[in-house]
Amino acid sequence: MGLAHGTIGWTDVASPDTAVAEAFYKGLFGWQADTNPSESMPYTMFTNGGKLVAGMGPLSAEQQEAGQPPVWSTYVIVDDVDATFAKAKDLGATVLMEPSQIMDAGRMFFVVDPVGAVIGFWQSGTHDGAELFNVPNTMTWNDLGCRDVDAAVAFYTDLLGWSTSTMEMGDDSTYTMFSVGERPTGGTWDISGVMPDEVPPHWLTWFNVTDADTVANKAAELGGHVVQPPRDSPMGKMAIITDPAGATFGIIAATQSDGQPER
Repeated sequence: MGLAHGTIGWTDVASPDTAVAEAFYKGLFGWQADTNPSESMPYTMFTNGGKLVAGMGPLSAEQQEAGQPPVWSTYVIVDDVDATFAKAKDLGATVLMEPSQIMDAGRMFFVVDPVGAVIGFWQSGTHDGAELFNVPNTMTWNDLGCRDVDAAVAFYTDLLGWSTSTMEMGDDSTYTMFSVGERPTGGTWDISGVMPDEVPPHWLTWFNVTDADTVANKAAELGGHVVQPPRDSPMGKMAIITDPAGATFGIIAATQSDGQPER
């Protein structure tokens, strides 16, 4: 079953040292790794119990010199990359990567959205995104931290047809959820006054875990850094971590697990 248009369905990490990153994520999440033999476009598929859950590519010296940081990227699955690309530009997105064919795997592009966050889009070929969601050690959520939620909502609802709903977070803040049909696929929130001004708007990938405290401690032991220690939230106990190269991701021992599609 293919993922529906507008579903956040894949995530990957760009790392300057893929061997170090592979060891970290295999140690942290128990993933297996399979890297294609291409010298020009090596890419690692991480699996959990034989199911695809995430990817990894190298961050080249040229990219590093240009200032591109190690990063986890969020991808939205779309039916027509070229049509989505044209519409994204019309709605004010800035092009980072034109639509490109990735062998027979699929077609993709990257933009900076109107609120300043990088987002990827993927049209499936032989690769149709993750094969497992929501269970421990798999992607369970993606959200956009920005300083203009209204602009973010306007862009993504116009571009992808996402519907929205809001929930109160218990600290006088509001969280906006994006849905494809009846199923939530991501969210957005206002980082103004919460994060330092130098933190740019960004999409953040969250992985489900059984025990946030244990995984956060393990991440530190493996050479990562716990940016935000585990804390309780309405969605479950969560923490924010960077890997040894500095790529940021979240972990959550979720109390509900409907943030991504079931396979």
